Amino acid sequence: MSQIIDENILWKAAEKLRDKVDPADYKNVVLGLVFLKYVSDKYIAKYNELKKNGDGSEEEDDYYIADHVFIVPKNSLWSYVASHSKQVDLGQVIDNAFIELEKNNNQLKGILPKTYSKSDLDKNALGELVDFFTNHLNMEDADGDFFGQVYEYYVGEFAKHIATKGGEFFTPKSLVELMVDILEPYKGRVYDPCCGSGGMFVQCSKFVKKHQGLIDNISIYGQESNPGTWKMAKMNLAIRGLEGNLGDRNADSFTDDLHKNLKADYIIANPPYNLKEYWKPSLDGDPRWVEFGKPDEKNANYAWISLMYSKLSHNGKAAILMPNGATTSNTQDDYKIRKAMIEAGKIDAILALPNKLFSNVSISVQCWVLNKEKTNTDILFINADSMGKLLNRKIRVLEEADINKIVKAYKDFKSNTLEDIPGFCKKASLEEIKSNDYSLNPGRYVGADESNKLSPEEIQDELRKASAELFELIKEGKELEEKVKEILEKEMK
Repeated sequence: MSQIIDENILWKAAEKLRDKVDPADYKNVVLGLVFLKYVSDKYIAKYNELKKNGDGSEEEDDYYIADHVFIVPKNSLWSYVASHSKQVDLGQVIDNAFIELEKNNNQLKGILPKTYSKSDLDKNALGELVDFFTNHLNMEDADGDFFGQVYEYYVGEFAKHIATKGGEFFTPKSLVELMVDILEPYKGRVYDPCCGSGGMFVQCSKFVKKHQGLIDNISIYGQESNPGTWKMAKMNLAIRGLEGNLGDRNADSFTDDLHKNLKADYIIANPPYNLKEYWKPSLDGDPRWVEFGKPDEKNANYAWISLMYSKLSHNGKAAILMPNGATTSNTQDDYKIRKAMIEAGKIDAILALPNKLFSNVSISVQCWVLNKEKTNTDILFINADSMGKLLNRKIRVLEEADINKIVKAYKDFKSNTLEDIPGFCKKASLEEIKSNDYSLNPGRYVGADESNKLSPEEIQDELRKASAELFELIKEGKELEEKVKEILEKEMK
């Protein structure tokens, strides 16, 4: 994306609305306009291409649909919207543009934002943003992936700048790549019960394309409780030409399961962590708890794990992000479920991940890999908490080499060729896990990396160096103190 448009420019564009729009609408306002500009640019590009044929095909909708181009009526074209950027009715013009888009494209019905005419939306700032996109965001030659990159950039940046609630936040790209590479979803049903803006599905489609597979070989199923985020997920899939069943509405996966009979081959998810008020009386006796028991009513972590396990096909696999505390939680229900899953051999691996991967929250997470088909009780533990590259003081990313190293360890484990690496990975038996009271914290098993351990002589040498530096700093501090004292004495005379 950066070679086409500078990311700083994208964020500066969004900043035009900062403090002038309700925070709840901020993201949708900007992303809605990016979407409108994209579909309009692509329609015009296809129109001009067809017009060169001289056979009137530019007036036939089928030619656009065949090329995954949305039908954009006159009043939804960006040029029409932009011509109203200085007018007081701009908000209504944009709302009408989305209404007409939905009328002409069934896959967009009910998902586009139509809040631009709200009285509390600063129309001058909105006009400036429209003008900015007119002058700086040309997407005629871009593909769906480019829009997706712009889209993901904005979602990620909004996650950094806008506080989130209930543990909901943007899952960083490098983490999604790791989870998808672990699962290897070449074909089958892919499910995410808390799909956010659909990033997991997008990465699955990229994995299939990267390995020369057919995108039609995977079927996408998802659910999202937040109405705005659900609509964004639908937009994200539509713009990339991906078909997915995200239900006909936003809904809570616990109390309103839209895919009750689904058995998925792959589940990949980053659920909201430590949800306290998720339980409803209707969940008592729910069939999703049959295998491992009823989860804790006051914390949803193991409810998510149980829900996802229940959705797996007979040979299905899941990669689920959980907060670190989930692997050692000793509340009665959590412990019972974890113990039962371990003894049934349904946990393939636990991966401890570095901190600072999430841009807007300071939390460390672990990836649980579940395997419905597995029966042996060995579990792979990986401690990757020192991996990744710091982009700045607050943000870390997993690099390709990091992902490859973790995935290789997992594949070696599956093929029985794994060699334990102290400080990084270990295959642990049920007996070892029992001796640790069913804790699944990788640090309990992989041990410490001794390869960089200093000898006693090296430690003494480092201490001498540090002491010398400290004495030098103390000396400089005293000299500065004397100078400050002299200055103050002069000022007081």
